[in-house]
Amino acid sequence: MARIALVLDRATEQRMLADIIECGHSVVTRVDTARDFLESLSHGQPHVVVVSGRRESLTGQLIAACDERGIRVVAIAASEQERRHAGSLGLYETVALPCDWAEIEDLLVSGVVVPLRVGDRHFTGGALSAGSVIAVWGPSGAPGRTTLAINIAAEIAAAGHTVVLADVDTYGASIAPRLGMLDEAPGFAAACRLAGSDSLNRSELERIAQRYNSPKGAFWVLTGLGRPSRWPELSTERVTRTIDALRHWVDYVVLDTGFNLESDEELSSDLLAPRRNAATVTALRMADHVVACGLADPIGMARFLRSWVDLAEVTTGHAVSVVINQVRASALGLNPRGQVLRTLKLLGNIDSAVLVPHDQVALDTAVLTGHTLRDGAPKSPARVSIRRFVLDELIVVAVGQTERVPRRVRWPGRKAAPAI
Repeated sequence: MARIALVLDRATEQRMLADIIECGHSVVTRVDTARDFLESLSHGQPHVVVVSGRRESLTGQLIAACDERGIRVVAIAASEQERRHAGSLGLYETVALPCDWAEIEDLLVSGVVVPLRVGDRHFTGGALSAGSVIAVWGPSGAPGRTTLAINIAAEIAAAGHTVVLADVDTYGASIAPRLGMLDEAPGFAAACRLAGSDSLNRSELERIAQRYNSPKGAFWVLTGLGRPSRWPELSTERVTRTIDALRHWVDYVVLDTGFNLESDEELSSDLLAPRRNAATVTALRMADHVVACGLADPIGMARFLRSWVDLAEVTTGHAVSVVINQVRASALGLNPRGQVLRTLKLLGNIDSAVLVPHDQVALDTAVLTGHTLRDGAPKSPARVSIRRFVLDELIVVAVGQTERVPRRVRWPGRKAAPAI
């Protein structure tokens, strides 16, 4: 059931009202003009607004307000002129009069969603500017890769950028259930199949991607493999083409990778066979910025440091940030922040790291509601720490602004890390 707002003439509204209620929806707003609709937003927020294509009803201000709040807009065009008016505002979800509610219902159920009209990607010098790719990696043992990737995407989107979050994990994809989305048709695998046949374009990406809607923080999502046994679909060539297409679609691409960095060819005599770890390794090598995360307890720190040198071999020359999750005294004793920083410096030669405090209540709330920390627990210390990290280190500063110098770690030598 959805909350519907109607910005229509009375005749069209009366013709559709009974069918809307029969489909199980509730009508929360019934107004004639865009101005009246914008005033009504202070009293409640619908999921969908169905608006007439007339200029006094369908305005840029209405679309901007809906994009800001994650409200879907469907226009009803009574003429070709109204359809062109909707297109001039960047709105392409339109139906033509005469129509009934069944046509709009089919459009809503189909899941075909267009990107935000406001702040969409722009062309520079005649070519589409390439976005930045951020890969989030961590060792085995649930160090918080997916939670970190989701909330990085949310904070970048909240800063006004277009973002796609892609699940590249071939062992345990979990973005879809974490955000309460269906993963019957894995989006990233579908993109890879299209890329393999040279069919991946913007319209296809908009068709297969799902949308996490949030006030001022909406982003695209390409869900991962529902069954890990489907990992051969994510070959090196396909993943490479897909990531390249994504970086030309949005401002930022956030990749949730797997944990395994082993070279598959060492485990198989068939050098032409597909590699299960190819997706993770390819994602890390194509990334502009790698976020390496670990868990702040003795076992999590040991796993992170043992995999640290392996990561260095994959991402030589990349900008890398270290994030340690769930920093808490109950697992480390007195001064947990100081202990984590000293351990990283002593055993990994890591000079700086972002420390995310443990906030189990906020994390549970986000998982229970299928939301990001920004939406589920905006005052959480964990969310505040991630937001500061995103703004300080991950978002590229526009030309003409004061440049921020991101903290980059110094890689250790190729010798193995000291035993723990």
